[in-house]
Amino acid sequence: MSDAIKGNILTPGGWVHGAISFGERITDISGQGANPEQNGDDYILPGFIDLHVHGGAGKDVMEGGDAVHKIARLHARHGTTSMLATTMTAPPEDIDVALKGIGEAVRQRGKNEARVLGAHLEGPYINSGKLGAQPNYARSATLAEVQRLETMAPLSVITVAPEIDGHLGLVREMADAGMRVQIGHTLGSYEDGVAAMEHGAAGFTHLFNAMPGLHHREPGMVGAALAHAEYAELIPDLLHVHPGAIKTALRAIPRLYCVTDSTAATGMPDGEYMLGRHVVHKCMGGVRLPDGTLAGSTLTLDQALRNLVGLGLEIADASRRVSTNAADYLGLNDRGRLAPGAWADMVVLDRDLNLKAVYIEGERCDLNDA
Repeated sequence: MSDAIKGNILTPGGWVHGAISFGERITDISGQGANPEQNGDDYILPGFIDLHVHGGAGKDVMEGGDAVHKIARLHARHGTTSMLATTMTAPPEDIDVALKGIGEAVRQRGKNEARVLGAHLEGPYINSGKLGAQPNYARSATLAEVQRLETMAPLSVITVAPEIDGHLGLVREMADAGMRVQIGHTLGSYEDGVAAMEHGAAGFTHLFNAMPGLHHREPGMVGAALAHAEYAELIPDLLHVHPGAIKTALRAIPRLYCVTDSTAATGMPDGEYMLGRHVVHKCMGGVRLPDGTLAGSTLTLDQALRNLVGLGLEIADASRRVSTNAADYLGLNDRGRLAPGAWADMVVLDRDLNLKAVYIEGERCDLNDA
C-alpha cells in the first residue's frame, strides 16, 4: 500500500513543489522545482535525527527497562524519527542496565516511537576534571570492556577524553572497529585534539561545552574542532552556546549537526528529575544541578530547527543540521534525506515551522500519544 502527501518537498537536489509517495520507504517524488516562499503550502522535510538523547517524558535512559521506549515516543512527537539513546558516566552495573534497555529498544520499535539506532556511550571514558553534569565515575577505557558493552547494544558513538593515558591508541582501535569516536568532557589541548583526529576520532561531543575554549595563544580543544573537524555536535537551545559561537561553528565546521542533550525533564513541568545518579532541577526552560551547572536540556529538535532559522539559516540548511548531517556522520545513506529508496522518515510543518505530521518508516505518528 502506498500513501502520498503534497507540499514543498526538500530533496537532496533542492525544493520540489509536488507529491511524495511512500510505503515504508519513499517510492516516488513528483513535481517541479520551486521556491517555497512563492506559495503557501506546507514544508515536507526529512525526519529529525538526534544523536544525543538522555531522556524525556520524565524518564531517563539510565533507568533501563522500558524507559527508552517512552523517551522515543516523546521525541517522535517533536519530529525526531531516529535517535541514539545516550548513557551517563556511572558504575559498570548501571551502564549494563541502561545498555540492555537500549538493546531491547533497538531490536523492537514500538508504535509512535522514534527508531532507536543504537547507543551513544557518553562516558565513563572521560576526564574527571571536566565532568560537567556527569557523576564522578570516570575511568580509563579498555577495548575488551568496550567490546563487552557492545554485546548488549550497538555502540554507535563513544565519547572519549583522548588525553587520558592509553586512550589515544584505543581511539584508533575503536575507529578501526567501525565505531564513531567523539572527543568530549576533556581537558585536552589543541594538540591532543589534532592527535585524536589523526588516530580516527570523527567528531566532538556538544562542542564548546565541557572542553577547553579558544584562546589565540592556546587554541584548546575548541580550536582543534574549528580548525580541523568535518563533523561536530552542538546544542542549539541558546543556553548552552551563545548565538555568536553557534554562528562561528557553522562557518568553520562544514557538517556541524545539532543534538538536544535532552533529559527526563523534556516535555515535563518544572521540578526535580533524575539524570543518571544526579538529581537535576528544571526551571525557566533549563535543567541544572543544585550548584547551577547546566545538566542537559529540555530541547526538542523541532525547536532546534526554529532556533536555527531564527539565527538566520535558510530552512534547507537548518534541516541538514537537524537531520542529514547526523545521518551522514553515522554512514546512513537511507535516512536524513527525501529520495526514492530512503526510509519514509518525514516531518510536515506549517509556514511557522510548527509540526503538523510525523512519519516514521511510513507510519504516521499520533502526535497526541503520551
